[in-house]
Order: sequence, then C-alpha cells, then structure tokens
Amino acid sequence: MTQLNSYLTFGGNCLEAMNFYKKCLGGELELQILGDSPIADRIPKEMKECVLHSTLITAGFVLMGSDMTPETGLKKGNSVSLMLNCRSEADIRMYFDKLSFGGIVLHPLEITFWGAIFGDLTDKFGNNWILNFDKNNSSHYTSLK
Repeated sequence: MTQLNSYLTFGGNCLEAMNFYKKCLGGELELQILGDSPIADRIPKEMKECVLHSTLITAGFVLMGSDMTPETGLKKGNSVSLMLNCRSEADIRMYFDKLSFGGIVLHPLEITFWGAIFGDLTDKFGNNWILNFDKNNSSHYTSLK
C-alpha cells in the first residue's frame, strides 16, 4: 500500500520541533544529525548539529522533518496544513492543547454543523494544524488499528 507522509523543513530548530511533536503526539523519534553522518567531514562546523533527517513514528501516522533548507531559503506559508483526524474527543482536546502551546489558535475547538469537533492552529514553529474528530464516523478510526 502506498503511504503519504508529511515532511517538514526547519531552519535549524528541527530537533526542538520534533521533540515537541513527540511530546504532543507520542511515538518513537528517530534522528540523523548531520555531524554524525557520512558527509560530516564535508560540512561547515555551524551545520554539524543540524538534523539531516528525522522520523516520528506513531500507530497512526509518520511525521518527518529536516533542517536541510533549499538554496532559496525557508519560506513558510499557509498553503500546507497537517490534518490530524482523532479517534476520540479526549484525544482531540489533548492534542489541540499541546500543539497550540506557544502558538496561535486560529479557530478554537467547536462542534461544527456537520457534527464533528473541529479546530485549527499554527504551532510555535509556524506549522499549520487542522484537528478533527467526527463522532459519527468514530467506528472508521477504530477499524484502522
């Protein structure tokens, strides 16, 4: 089965961000630091602590990240969001509270006209998150275990 994963690019704070996401979302975090990589002897000293690649693996999704910005530089925008479909009302409230810490709540959690609990935020790293819990389709989430 083909799988789509989110990959975030940071400007030197990937380690901090991925540890934050692990604290918020759980899972196992795997990191490759540039200074520990096979190309360590070819990189400037100031880049040795940068994250070459990271992977946060949870039961429901994989989140990846890196400090390897393109030559054009890092440009954050509002055209990409991470969508987190939650399995319970308790989960959506917990994730929303943790991810919004130090960030900006764009729309607080509320019950929508379609019957779901929904909200969105920009976290302290400038990444956009959409959180959703649909009580009517909760059996769909439990069947994904």
